[in-house]
Amino acid sequence: MNVKAIVLDIDGTLLNDEKKLTTQTREALIDAQKKGIKVILASGRPTPGMLKYVDELQMNQYNGMVVSYNGAHVLDVSTQKELFSQPLSIENSKNILEHLKQFDVKPMIAKDDYMYVNNVFDGMLDLNFTDGLFNIIEYESRGGNFQLCEKDDLAAFVDFPLHKILVAAQPEYLQENWQKILAPFKESVSGVFSAPMYFEFTDQGIDKANALEQTLKPLGINPEHIISFGDGYNDLSLINYAGMGVAMGNAVDELKQAANHVTASNNEDGIAQSLAKFL
Repeated sequence: MNVKAIVLDIDGTLLNDEKKLTTQTREALIDAQKKGIKVILASGRPTPGMLKYVDELQMNQYNGMVVSYNGAHVLDVSTQKELFSQPLSIENSKNILEHLKQFDVKPMIAKDDYMYVNNVFDGMLDLNFTDGLFNIIEYESRGGNFQLCEKDDLAAFVDFPLHKILVAAQPEYLQENWQKILAPFKESVSGVFSAPMYFEFTDQGIDKANALEQTLKPLGINPEHIISFGDGYNDLSLINYAGMGVAMGNAVDELKQAANHVTASNNEDGIAQSLAKFL
C-alpha cells in the first residue's frame, strides 16, 4: 500500500480515555510525517478544539490538515488556509433550533470564540462513564476552548451560518427520540450520532469522507492512499472511504464490521500498533 495520508478521529481514537495523546502514538505519527505522509485530524470537534493536538503532533511543520465539525470545515494548518467550508443555511439553523425546543435536549452552537447555550448551569447529565452528574456544557466549552454565552432563544439569535448544531441529552432519551428530532429536516440536512449523548446536525451531504474527497483528491491523494482510524458512528464514512479503514478495539460494532482491520483500543496505542504493521 502506497500510503500518502493518515486520517484520525480524535476522541476515542487518537486520545486515550484520559483525553491524552500517549508518547508512543505521538512518536509513531511524527515518524510517519517525517516519511512524507500527511496526517489529518478528522473530528466532530470545532476547529479550536483540535489545535492543541496539531501542536503536539507538529503538524504545522508537515502540511497537516484538520477536518472539523464532522467534515463541514477543512483547514490547512501550515498556511491557515480554509480548504473547504459548507455550513448550514441560516434558515435551516433557525428551524432546527426552534424544533429542538419541544425536546429535553441541550443545544449548543459556536461562533468565533464563543459557544452559545440557553443556560450554562443546565448541562448536567447522568452518564455511566462518570461518577455522578456531569456538566456536558462545561465539558464542551473547555474542549473547544470557547467562552460561554447564554441566549434565551437560540433560534431567534442565529443570523449567521453554523457549521454544526450540537445536541446533547441523556443517551437513552436520544436513542428514543433522535428520529423525531431529525424527521422534519432529513431531506435537507445530515444528522448523526457522534457519541451516545451527542446528536449533531450538519449540512446535507456533509461527512468526513466528503471533506477528504473535496480536499485530498486535488493533491493526488486518492482513497487507496489513505489509512483511516475511528471508533464512532460518525467515522463510518471515513472507514468506508479509505483504502485501509481501521477500527479501534473500543469502536462500535458497526464500525468494526465495516473496517478492513480492527486494531487495539485507544488505551493500548492501537494507532501505533497498526502503523507499525502497515507502514
